Amino acid sequence: MTMQGKRVAILESRLGRQLVELVEQRGGLAFHAPALAELPDLDPQAIAALVSSLETQPAKLAVFQTGVGTRALFAATDTLGLTKSFLELLEKTIVAVRGPKPTAALRQRRVRIDRAATDPFTTNEVLESIKDVELKGERVIVQRYGSANVELDRALEARGATVLEIPTYRWTLPADTAPLAELIDALDRGEMHAVVLTNAEQVRNLFTVAERSGRADRLRTALNHTLVASIGPVASAALRAAGIEVGLEASPPKLGALITSLDQALS
Repeated sequence: MTMQGKRVAILESRLGRQLVELVEQRGGLAFHAPALAELPDLDPQAIAALVSSLETQPAKLAVFQTGVGTRALFAATDTLGLTKSFLELLEKTIVAVRGPKPTAALRQRRVRIDRAATDPFTTNEVLESIKDVELKGERVIVQRYGSANVELDRALEARGATVLEIPTYRWTLPADTAPLAELIDALDRGEMHAVVLTNAEQVRNLFTVAERSGRADRLRTALNHTLVASIGPVASAALRAAGIEVGLEASPPKLGALITSLDQALS
């Protein structure tokens, strides 16, 4: 068991139990402190209005960023009886995807995919995949993930596009932040060998909890004396913006690669 006795903090929420089990299977001691809650943020009336407006003012491009959000969007059009109309509109639109999860969700609906971001599936790769699409004066639909992708929106607007965001869910702090506070205490005492982050928002939420007790600087110091494992470039950018050194970054940005790299680093 290569992680034998190593204490590993897991901040992932949705797949947190899966990560905990992977660490424990390798002999590690997992500390689960979910740092993110996903709340529905989909307005059926707004979806109906969007579909109606697209029938008179079609979009040139539609960007789908997450599997969860794509499925939530289609669940809403199902309820509204608008799925057939929405699918017909997408047939006349350039469809771009950010990664494998929205790709799978769209294929379930038999949506043609025209452009796909390459690994590591960040905003940069999305923009690269559509760099030759003329957007001046055109409408662009962006399926939002847990927060607005300001970088993507601004880049599209800079090319002359009008961006129509479709919120489907939003990220917030979990209702119970006690585990995060306990983690901050444990890090301050030097009790963690590694911290695993799978989302940029987890970084921001962890520091939000620390700031409530005036311990943001102590948290930053503690993390910089701990192995910080990042799922990929977006999470790593958020860590660096917070003044945290990234100990390892998964490649490709997937849980399996993340655990394998962590396993090697801790063994």
